Amino acid sequence: MNRVPVVSSNVSSVGYDAATQTLEVEFTSGIIYQYFDVPEPVYQQLIQAASVGAFFNGNIKGSYRYARM
Repeated sequence: MNRVPVVSSNVSSVGYDAATQTLEVEFTSGIIYQYFDVPEPVYQQLIQAASVGAFFNGNIKGSYRYARM
């Protein structure tokens, strides 16, 4: 999955696969997580958020199934 860089102190890049509704998040630590069943509008809001980290923590973390890569 191709990820795009984002400006954040905790998140370095994010990617999205619309066919499977999978969001991939790479943190500045190098750890990558995939979040499942994430609607595309949520991904769009994430990459357009004034604070990617705050949006992630408030709207994605703890809300979707995930797997560490």
